[in-house]
Amino acid sequence: VVVGSGGGVGTRLTARRLDEVIKQATERWNSRLIQGQDEDDEDFESRMHAFRIAHTDFDFDDEDDLGDWKCNVDIVDDGVAQLFGRSVRGKKEFPDAAVNLRVAVAAARWAKDPLCELAYTWSAASDAGVFGTEMLFLNVHPLQRLLPKPLLLREYERVLCDVAAEVGVDVNGACTYDHMHGLLSFVPGLGPRKANNLKQNVSRIGGVVSSRKSILARRLLGPVVYNNAVAFLRVRATDQLQDQMLHPLDDSRCHPDVYQRNRWAVKIAVDALELGDNAAQDDEYAISAIRDVMQNSREEVERLFHATKAEWEGVYGPTFNVGTWDPKVTVPAESWRDKVEELDIEAFADMIEQNGAGKWLEQLTMVKWEFRLPYEDPRKPMEPPSGERLFKLLTGESDATLCPGKEVTGKVVKNGDFGSQVKLEGDVPGFIPLRNLADDHVESAEDIVSVGTVVTALITQVKMDHMCVDLTLKKEDFRKKSSEWERPASLPPLDDRFDRAAALKIDEEKDREREKRLDALRLTIGGTRIRDGDGGADGSGGGRRSGKVTRRACAHPAFRNAAHEKLDRELRDAGDIMAGEALIRPSNKSCDSLAIHWMVRPGCIKVVEVLEEDKDTDASIGNRLIIKKEVYESIDELLGRYIAPMNDRVAEVQHHRKFLDKLEDEVDDKLQAMKKASPAGVFYFICWSESYPGYVSLRFVVNRTPRHHTIGISPDGFVWGPKTYNSMDRLMNDFKKNPAGPGARPPSRPPPSSSSAGGTVSSSLTGTGGRTEEGSSRQSRWGARSAAAPPSRWGGALPPPPAGPPPTFAAPPGQPPVFGYGRPPPPSSAPPGYSR
Repeated sequence: VVVGSGGGVGTRLTARRLDEVIKQATERWNSRLIQGQDEDDEDFESRMHAFRIAHTDFDFDDEDDLGDWKCNVDIVDDGVAQLFGRSVRGKKEFPDAAVNLRVAVAAARWAKDPLCELAYTWSAASDAGVFGTEMLFLNVHPLQRLLPKPLLLREYERVLCDVAAEVGVDVNGACTYDHMHGLLSFVPGLGPRKANNLKQNVSRIGGVVSSRKSILARRLLGPVVYNNAVAFLRVRATDQLQDQMLHPLDDSRCHPDVYQRNRWAVKIAVDALELGDNAAQDDEYAISAIRDVMQNSREEVERLFHATKAEWEGVYGPTFNVGTWDPKVTVPAESWRDKVEELDIEAFADMIEQNGAGKWLEQLTMVKWEFRLPYEDPRKPMEPPSGERLFKLLTGESDATLCPGKEVTGKVVKNGDFGSQVKLEGDVPGFIPLRNLADDHVESAEDIVSVGTVVTALITQVKMDHMCVDLTLKKEDFRKKSSEWERPASLPPLDDRFDRAAALKIDEEKDREREKRLDALRLTIGGTRIRDGDGGADGSGGGRRSGKVTRRACAHPAFRNAAHEKLDRELRDAGDIMAGEALIRPSNKSCDSLAIHWMVRPGCIKVVEVLEEDKDTDASIGNRLIIKKEVYESIDELLGRYIAPMNDRVAEVQHHRKFLDKLEDEVDDKLQAMKKASPAGVFYFICWSESYPGYVSLRFVVNRTPRHHTIGISPDGFVWGPKTYNSMDRLMNDFKKNPAGPGARPPSRPPPSSSSAGGTVSSSLTGTGGRTEEGSSRQSRWGARSAAAPPSRWGGALPPPPAGPPPTFAAPPGQPPVFGYGRPPPPSSAPPGYSR
């Protein structure tokens, strides 16, 4: 039984409860055939009768069925499983299942084969057509955000290719199950297209491959691709192949050239068993000989393992680690006693080279080791996490983020005889002993803090084995320098060129800032001055609201108690690596709102207001965070459900075929040049809006004047007017049908206008922010509004009339002239000629 780590610290309690249930079930099953002490003969016979009815396939004479049942409860990392549960591929594979159920399925798959799940995660493409973007959400290393995303994805792909080549891919399993099919893309010689083609061909022949030879015989792969990839494709026994004789080397690293085309592996097996050269001519006899040699080598490996284990435990006790035992390295050649060790492989390779067949010593050596360890998995067996690894898995913290001397914020959840229990950010349990609650002597924790009080404390010790952090509120501890606290041994030592003077200067600045905040707030608890957001001396401060904008007691890595300009400067100074990231600060508008500073792209920051509800104190973060009627329950959910989808939309815009990374004026110049070269065409591009950060400008030209529409970006898609589109292509399709925008009447083709010798009468649409024709007065970006003429359906004012007598249009008396889409209706008579 595996339990995902997504539940945080509560996962440990869940695993313990499940372990108790499993122990009871195990004890009950193992004693199913034994009569209990308080069970009479009649009850025992009744129970056995019910058991026989429930388990009709149970064989009382089979030792396997009579054996004991063993089961463990382990905690596994469900980071990949969480991605699957909330992804499009998860909804496609299990459309009717809840998110938690999909996560549970992926967690079980991860425990069985992590490589399959990682390859499955890579196989999902983004809206921009880039594979592997889901893997960018995995926390592999704390510094991974400093790498460019394309470089990170390329390294992920290389690692997956290397591991797939090391462990091989079951071709039947990959072609049968969708979640295993992604592995075929990483087989050397294949790729996404060839892997998909192989799966279709296998389905065409019945869904199963009986041998490597049949892959080429049935033309499932071409000769060149087959030669490159076949050694990494494994043909393993399945229910459909139980009646067929499988070649044992089809499930090994040996290339078919070694045991089918040249039959040198068969020669080694026959010579090892001393069967004579004639035995190698018959295929069934040759396969039987290879199986016998592999069985002999497997028994020898087992004998060496038990001998090495007994020797180790005789000296060091029961501390033998199976994962560190490598017979290729730790066992000397003279200790091997299997039949293939009696052969001189080097002499055989020399003989082959003398006959002009080339150098094959490396391949023949591989044959010997594949006889002993066919497709040995170089990965270590899965071990349940414990200690530091379990602490980091459940809390997301490490020695670098939680260490002695670090300030943390939490809420007091319980007061006891020995101190106060505190829940820190991320539900990390903390404990403040009585001696650390104040500088003076403390009789009871209730005298210092009350349940529900938000406190800011210092870490004194991180007990990873106990899943707890010891804290202190003593003022003398707050006055310590960072260098005075003990540095965790797991962290790398400070560099020789580390600027200690600069570090001390930073500490002094922090101390001054802390003292200023403490003096300003004047909050004293039992003689220890606590930072803002803490309760008062009577312990009731956790429930009072002052209604003023205050600093927040939040330890989230994306939160800053800083001003607007400081956050913008931090994002811009970090450069391109912060593109797509977001920082959060208290809003200046009210005490119940936050401000998100989202870097849309390098140099462009959009600020989004967040309304807080259900707040405990002015210094706490609201339990309900609201953006445009959408409710989020935490900052992590806010970043995951609001910022992350909009980053995907930004990536879709940047990879769109009509996107130009240029200024609006440069795009307009390009449109005019294209229109001049091809007057009959209608041209359009998208670029970033200069007036509104985080918006897209759809710029186009119908006649001669460039116009534009402003497109918004939201987690649900692209917003154009009242409509929201889930992809830019669908928005473009609607734009082509009706360039005026959603809700406007589609254009109808007017009759051709009349012309005279004096010139040609023409009119053009003026979009929002459109530009006037040459020679006319320049309007503002929004267009000048006039009381005499209503705005056009494009949002701006109509162009001014040209010089000279204007054309006459039929209109009701007392009403302004009514324009159709794009151009005036045809006049009753030919208008006089004029020029612009």
